Amino acid sequence: MSAPAVNAEGPAGKNAILAVFAGVALVVAALIWYANTAAFAWDEGYHLIAAWLIAHGKQPYIDFVFPQTPFNAYWNALLLRLFGETWHVPHTAASLLTSAAVAMTASYVFRRMQAPLPWRAAAAIATAVVMGFNTVVMEFGSLQAYGLCLCMIVAAYLATVSSVERPGILRPALAGLCSGIAAASSLLSAPIAPILLIWMLARNRAGSRVAKFLAFCTGIIVAFIPLLRLLSKAPNPVIFGFLQYQLLYRKVEWEQAGSHNLGEVLSWADSSQAVILVLLAIAGILFTRRSTAPAAAKSELYLCGWLALVEGVYLLTARPTFTRYYLLTVPFLAIAAATGLFEVAERLVPRSRPWLAATLLCALTAYGLGASLFEQRDDLMWPDLEQTAAKIREVTPPAAPLLADEAVYFLLRRTPPTGMELEDAHKLNFPDARSMALHLVPRRKLDIMIKAGRFDTVEMCDDDEIARLDLSSLYSDTATAGTCNVFWNRVRQPPAAAPQ
Repeated sequence: MSAPAVNAEGPAGKNAILAVFAGVALVVAALIWYANTAAFAWDEGYHLIAAWLIAHGKQPYIDFVFPQTPFNAYWNALLLRLFGETWHVPHTAASLLTSAAVAMTASYVFRRMQAPLPWRAAAAIATAVVMGFNTVVMEFGSLQAYGLCLCMIVAAYLATVSSVERPGILRPALAGLCSGIAAASSLLSAPIAPILLIWMLARNRAGSRVAKFLAFCTGIIVAFIPLLRLLSKAPNPVIFGFLQYQLLYRKVEWEQAGSHNLGEVLSWADSSQAVILVLLAIAGILFTRRSTAPAAAKSELYLCGWLALVEGVYLLTARPTFTRYYLLTVPFLAIAAATGLFEVAERLVPRSRPWLAATLLCALTAYGLGASLFEQRDDLMWPDLEQTAAKIREVTPPAAPLLADEAVYFLLRRTPPTGMELEDAHKLNFPDARSMALHLVPRRKLDIMIKAGRFDTVEMCDDDEIARLDLSSLYSDTATAGTCNVFWNRVRQPPAAAPQ
């Protein structure tokens, strides 16, 4: 596809490039700042403790239960070993990967959009803001596997669209590797690879389709080597962890998973960001169909539409699903929305005003982000848990048994007792032999352990669980640290009287 030329030597071209660079840099700075100050999700605790355990020689599934594909856990384990065992390390790395996805998406729009230079520059900046200031991207782009997945699916898209005009196999292999890494980090991104592969083979205009198919598939296989290696060692716990748990057991104790999913999907109408993004993306695709743009340009835009649509439908199959999962559709919607912004503005306003249109879109996006962050200003954050960890460290000897949340184990750099690496798994009530093989502790057994005094200290943030277990009667000392409660000094129960 031949994009409109950018004369980087001329003043207009240089100014446009500088403007795009400045817009992307602003978004990147915001992402990194948020990642190191306010980013937090309760589920990331088990991701971080898994990475910490791997960094200390443990193997996921084989030594502890882990309900995801493992690539991101190995990636974070490497980062922890290289840069230090603190939550700032994976947060910063993930925010940089999300930033790379934003930069690649904005650059693609600037280079390939079928519009005059001022529009391409304005649309590229708007793309960076719409994507980076999207509420779910900002809040979750530095957590768990989302940053790595975002970076890899955008890189896979770019490698795919550039491969169809070239005979070599390097780009198809890179597309397969990147989309494979995304799926090997989270199966939420699994549809991206087959869609890109089908499109590449259908639109190929140079080189052997067979060679490109094999190169793409080889890239995927390379990305899954860590999982395949574990699978060869212990197939049963590995299959349970990354596949059966997700398909069969996530919805345990979640009887309304179906209606919950419907509510999550319908909630997009409550977000001005989501409404504007989807409507502009639809407009971009519909107007492009009737435009005189080259067929290759139209095909790339349609590919974005298919990626967003199929991924969005696929995410409905998760039981339960959550709004944050849909951040994986944002890059492709943002690319289509850039064209939609241009087409709508050109039709509504007689005189072309690219910077005004882009500014309005950016302002609406920033307002939506600001409103959401303001509502969450009092939510639990890492500094709260750091206070909890400090209290535990104060009252608990290093070798004393401790029951705590996964994030607290990570902050304390403590190896959790077997079966405590994934709190959600306590809901699974398997026979004892299977539980032991999968490194699970059912809740009924955990209750017995707590009441029998197996733990010198107990940390909990759930008031209902604290009341159910009546922890205040089991421990003489308690304190609230951060937003969680710490119990220590076990009350010694008098021995039962001997039968007469």
